[in-house]
Amino acid sequence: MQILGVDIGGTGIKGAIVDTKTGELISERVRFETPHPATPQAVAETLKRLVTTLKYSGPIGCGFPARVLDGIVKTAANIDESWVEIPVNQMLSESLNCEVFVANDADVAGLCEAEIGAAKDSRGVVVFLTLGTGIGSSIFINGTPFLNTELGHLKFKGEEAEKYCSALVREKEELKWKEWGERLNSYLKYVAFILNPDLFVIGGGASKKFDKFKDKLSVGVPVVPAQHLNLAGIIGAAMYGEHCLHQHL
Repeated sequence: MQILGVDIGGTGIKGAIVDTKTGELISERVRFETPHPATPQAVAETLKRLVTTLKYSGPIGCGFPARVLDGIVKTAANIDESWVEIPVNQMLSESLNCEVFVANDADVAGLCEAEIGAAKDSRGVVVFLTLGTGIGSSIFINGTPFLNTELGHLKFKGEEAEKYCSALVREKEELKWKEWGERLNSYLKYVAFILNPDLFVIGGGASKKFDKFKDKLSVGVPVVPAQHLNLAGIIGAAMYGEHCLHQHL
């Protein structure tokens, strides 16, 4: 099935039309800056621009940087607080005049990696972390997702973990990759102590540079980059949209 997948992030809104069976992008990847403030109206307008640019009509799957329960936004870490309690599926569907299905951005990226990526056929506990503006997390237990986790907001080193070792922190503090890798390693060890996972999968923009910091990772369990790198969010969003459509049929 061909569906538009959109990754709504704290700094960019990215999208492409995806073949959900293969994970292949069958259109160009389009990116717009996330508006500031990232209010519901502003994000909806940016999403309209993306859809128009791709000349797309049809259902849309979206990854969103918040906890989304039953179509309602419950948190707002890297978007405007006015999103909290907004029925995001309904609001965006009405704004774009099509069916829009929204879930947590790390959960949909993790879905991509669990079904057609680095964690395919993995058993036990898989922890997927997307490292970008913040740290998103997704957990799969024998292939079944445990949704809406917030491991990036664990208290660590006296603050939230994402303020210590997100990709944005590396850029702001101008950390070398190996320096940042040491920070990431200490955080992964902390998560491993809590969850005892069998595999870590690293996604987000940092996944493209995995070779630059992998030597600093000594967690005790395998740590691998997302097979679909920073595109996992777009691909997984499209896959999530397809799953939702099948549930409606």
